[in-house]
Amino acid sequence: MYKKVSSDMSFVEREKEVLEFWKSENIFQKSIDGREGGETFTFYDGPPTANGKPHIGHILTRVIKDIIPRYKTMKGYHVLRKAGWDTHGLPVELEVEKMLGIDGKKEIEAYGVEPFIKQCKESVWKYKQEWEQMSDRVGFWADMEDPYITYENNYIESEWWALKKIWDKGLLYKGHKIVPYCPRCGTSLSSHEVAQGYQDVKENSVYVRLQVKGETDTYFAVWTTTPWTLPSNVGLCVNPDEHYVKASVHQDVDGTEKEVSYILAEALAPAILGEHFHIDEKMTGRELVGKEYEPLLPYANKTVAASGKKAFFVTADNYVTLSDGTGIVHIAPAFGEDDARVGRSYDLPFVQLVREDGTMPEDVTDFAGVFCKDADAGITKKLKEEGRLIMKVPYEHSYPFCWRCDTALIYYARDSWFINMTSLRENLMKNNSTVNWIPETIGTGRFGNFLDNVVDWGISRERYWGTPLPIWECSCGHRHAIGSIAELKELSDNCPDDIELHKPYIDAVNIRCSECGGTMNRVSEVIDCWFDSGSMPFAQWHYPFENKEIFEENFPAQFISEALDQTRGWFYTLMAIGTLIFDKSPYENVIVLGLVQDKNGQKMSKHKGNVVDPWEVLDKQGADAVRWYFYTNSAPWLPSRFYEDAVSEAQRKFMGTLWNTYAFYVLYANIDKFDPTEYELKTDTLCVMDRWILSRLNSLVDSVDRQLENYEITPSARAIQQFTDDLSNWYVRRGRERYWQSDMNQDKIDAYMTLYTVLETLTRLSAVYIPFMADGIYRNLVLSHDSSRPESVHLCDFPTADLGMVDKELERNMEEVLRLVVLGRAARNTAAIKNRQPLAKMMVVSRHQLPEAFQTLVLEELNVREIVYTDDQTSLQDYRFKPQLKKLGKRLGKLIPLVGKALSELPGQETITALKENGKIMLNVDGQEIELAEDDLLIETVQSEGLAAESDRDITVALDTRLTPELIEEGFVREIISKVQTMRKESGFEVMDRIILALGSQKVLSPVIERNSDFICDEVLADRIELLTDGSKSKEWDINGEKLLIAVKKV
Repeated sequence: MYKKVSSDMSFVEREKEVLEFWKSENIFQKSIDGREGGETFTFYDGPPTANGKPHIGHILTRVIKDIIPRYKTMKGYHVLRKAGWDTHGLPVELEVEKMLGIDGKKEIEAYGVEPFIKQCKESVWKYKQEWEQMSDRVGFWADMEDPYITYENNYIESEWWALKKIWDKGLLYKGHKIVPYCPRCGTSLSSHEVAQGYQDVKENSVYVRLQVKGETDTYFAVWTTTPWTLPSNVGLCVNPDEHYVKASVHQDVDGTEKEVSYILAEALAPAILGEHFHIDEKMTGRELVGKEYEPLLPYANKTVAASGKKAFFVTADNYVTLSDGTGIVHIAPAFGEDDARVGRSYDLPFVQLVREDGTMPEDVTDFAGVFCKDADAGITKKLKEEGRLIMKVPYEHSYPFCWRCDTALIYYARDSWFINMTSLRENLMKNNSTVNWIPETIGTGRFGNFLDNVVDWGISRERYWGTPLPIWECSCGHRHAIGSIAELKELSDNCPDDIELHKPYIDAVNIRCSECGGTMNRVSEVIDCWFDSGSMPFAQWHYPFENKEIFEENFPAQFISEALDQTRGWFYTLMAIGTLIFDKSPYENVIVLGLVQDKNGQKMSKHKGNVVDPWEVLDKQGADAVRWYFYTNSAPWLPSRFYEDAVSEAQRKFMGTLWNTYAFYVLYANIDKFDPTEYELKTDTLCVMDRWILSRLNSLVDSVDRQLENYEITPSARAIQQFTDDLSNWYVRRGRERYWQSDMNQDKIDAYMTLYTVLETLTRLSAVYIPFMADGIYRNLVLSHDSSRPESVHLCDFPTADLGMVDKELERNMEEVLRLVVLGRAARNTAAIKNRQPLAKMMVVSRHQLPEAFQTLVLEELNVREIVYTDDQTSLQDYRFKPQLKKLGKRLGKLIPLVGKALSELPGQETITALKENGKIMLNVDGQEIELAEDDLLIETVQSEGLAAESDRDITVALDTRLTPELIEEGFVREIISKVQTMRKESGFEVMDRIILALGSQKVLSPVIERNSDFICDEVLADRIELLTDGSKSKEWDINGEKLLIAVKKV
């Protein structure tokens, strides 16, 4: 016997029971151990940071990451799933600063680096429990007991090994470069970090004028979007090949009448000077080189004088364009890559009038201590007051902000450590070409473009909590990269045995200089935390120091998945390090995930108040419902609009349908004490419906298997949902009476065995999508009668299609049956005739005539006596005609109303026939013969008298809606049976309970009931029909317009 299956939809409570079973019986570990010795399939889990709460987007990543390893495990692969934690970096430091109430590097130093590091180490586990609970609750299976942790010595040591290999290849170097710099965090950032922090901002750009040296009232016109860099100006730059002019106007910037001349690009002069200017002189940019000007602001003069270098003259470079501005840009070599390059070319002095904290130094007397970008307004105001501002113009552009603290970044010259990625551009592109990107456009577009424009990786961070850069320097200039703890101890005289590879401990360790014998100190920087996560393929195994075979067996990964923003994050750093160390992509297949949005398609954010708490959804609707929604709603790479009603609808359409079908089977199997292990499925005795559903099942298994093999999650899930709908609403509903037969004949056995086979297979097929519900069904459906089977569906094999059971012609015929049924139902709705009312005839226009057995299914389902196939579609519908005014208005003018009247009086079917045969019709209107072609007419399809017709592509169905007395009587009988069945259900009777049926006396219906009493009793399991007495508890029903009192009681 099966356990009784409740018809309620309490999925959440049942999921918790399954979760407890998984834990108590260690099912996850058993699923891995059971496949030991099988072919390896490798999945890499991108490590989250546990100092932030998981949100609904993390559930999406968890459920997509989970389905493929589950599928591969059921296919016999050995799939290790090591979880990991990303524990270093700015996000952690900023959280600790906030917790401690300190702000910035100076206050960290005052607090103490050692206690700060200890706080960071604790902080990373703040939400560990919530992450683990969320992962458990959504059915994400991974090894949480032995995760990789990026702050552990073993992990860091593997990174040191990788960095030494990069050093030995000559690809790790120190350079003085312009780098993206966060003044609040006091550190440079890498290009992939910068790419994650762009925001659209509105700022003022300024057009300023710089006096040409030795020329009265003559100025260079210069445009800049960064006024805060003007105090550090030391030069101007033009394009050597573009055309420039010296143009005069008759009004100064203060409005006074005065002739003033400006030098600027000829093409841009009208936009700056307006219409009224005179060109006094023309020249190329090259001819302007060396021309000097007076400093715009005085603040750089002291530094320039001390440098002994020439400044304040025109340079030339091809980077200057005429796309906007004036064709002349100002040069501040400390604040831009192009500026720095031009500065080196022309040996300009280096002036950096912004401190590391982003504020102006004392030399900028008017703005000392002001944050650089905050100084824009004051500098603009000063320039206007001094007559140096031509105009200021609002300027909207995309500007980089710190991806963690949200401070505007500045491009700032400083010493940093870099990995030479530009030299590996071709290798990166080659390795990327081996990856199966899903969708493909990410690999060729967003990610491919990022690689094509790759820049050297700024690897160092002037921070505290991170993997220390393993470079030691000597005062003699020698540098050495350490690649292991053993090497460090061998070269050091003061390295503790239990050295922790973090600041400040590692900073105290010195090594001996092999060049001069002196003492070498470690450089102060830590590395980009993205290097940590990008090293996980080997560092998680402490490779190459141990686990060599495990690493080699699990590299590269066959599958990874993260959100779209990781194209410039984890996807990139994995590829970069894989290329640097192994010259191959560390992953083969990537599913890129879209954003999770609210119901209106808006990004979720706290300030909008539209954030969904994942626990609310999981506690209310359950993990399987959320999983199923994400699998079926849209392709994983597209945005998902996530809201409660959508999840409920997904749950109802699939899970509710599957559960009810399972409950139906268990109910009747228990009534008949049916044990599937006592019978076998005899294919030679199966009816057409059994053969069809088994063919559909095996076709489904075949297609889902192929789709999951190709990472096509959404189409596979939707196919399962459609099959389940066909199973419940067609196969089971059409065959319910087979389970009501009194004896266990072969037809009943076939019905049970077919439905059991379908449910058992469907349970294994859907286990990777809805792991909780599938296991709950499996353990009752299968284990109740066969304890020799695995204890969990997740220890079973994925189903294999029996292609011998597939009959494509049978499936095509049944598909047409279902199409005819859908059209027939629609036609009944159009005519407002219930399905319980029999009809005499149904006409069908189709290229394919169904075999008789399938026609019978249509007739029974639509409650129609006969199907008639015809080629004449026009006979099934009527037509109305109107003039196409856009075409005929001009041609017929005042005759249009008369033409419209004449068209409305035409016989529809005859006219459409003439139109199809001749391509035209002729009208006599007001004595004139008018010829009209089909495109001169608006043709409207209408229902013919006595017919209700519907069409879908190549099929048209028309029902004969005329009712004979015999048909009306049968309609009464079916309606009465329906109402009695409803009352049985409302009274809580079991399906096999016998009843006594009492009916009121009714002039029209009583004779009908008397003539059909035996049939009614058989259908509702009534022992007899009685005349309703006054004391009976009855209910009045509308029986096709006639009122009838009905009472039921159990025998």
